[in-house]
Amino acid sequence: MSKDASIAGLRRHMRSQRRALSTHEQRLASAMALGLILRHPFFLRARHIALFLPNDGEIDISELLPIAWDMNKHCYLPVLASPGQRLTFAPMEKDSRLALNRYGIPEPVVSHRRLRQPQQLDLVLAPLVAFDLQGNRLGMGGGYYDRSFAFLRHRRHWRHPHLAGVAHDFQRVDRLPQQPWDVPLEGIFTDQRFYPAGRWLD
Repeated sequence: MSKDASIAGLRRHMRSQRRALSTHEQRLASAMALGLILRHPFFLRARHIALFLPNDGEIDISELLPIAWDMNKHCYLPVLASPGQRLTFAPMEKDSRLALNRYGIPEPVVSHRRLRQPQQLDLVLAPLVAFDLQGNRLGMGGGYYDRSFAFLRHRRHWRHPHLAGVAHDFQRVDRLPQQPWDVPLEGIFTDQRFYPAGRWLD
């Protein structure tokens, strides 16, 4: 089996496993992951936080929004930017109007001048399909996060923003293949624990 076929099979397997969870299981897993995020220094120290709305069985951390607002933190959702297949981030507020992007995922409708660039964030909570303990992240295959945060690959000591994944614990695998353009995560929040990523530990 080719590497591409293996990755495609892993994506199908993990997505199917997520969608098979009951509503109760999803709620419980989401509450556990959210609790870990809210207690972590990444969140506590951050003022500008990007997160995501759940899709395709992903962990739901949307309850972070009202908590962060009460703490006077600013929240953002990713917006597909053209050209270049990169992400910018739109402020998510209590009265934000949402519209579906081309993948059917809600995005805030804001003027271009209100969009925030990746470098202007303190913490980015990213969805994923699978991860390993080296911080490798398997996404949906679009490469948006890797392109948008490519600048982090060239930083050894000062890493800003913090880039952390959010997933069900069963989405952990022993090892994912690495590509030169991959941007590693600093850690992954699951419903069981926070995993600091290996390559950031030295």
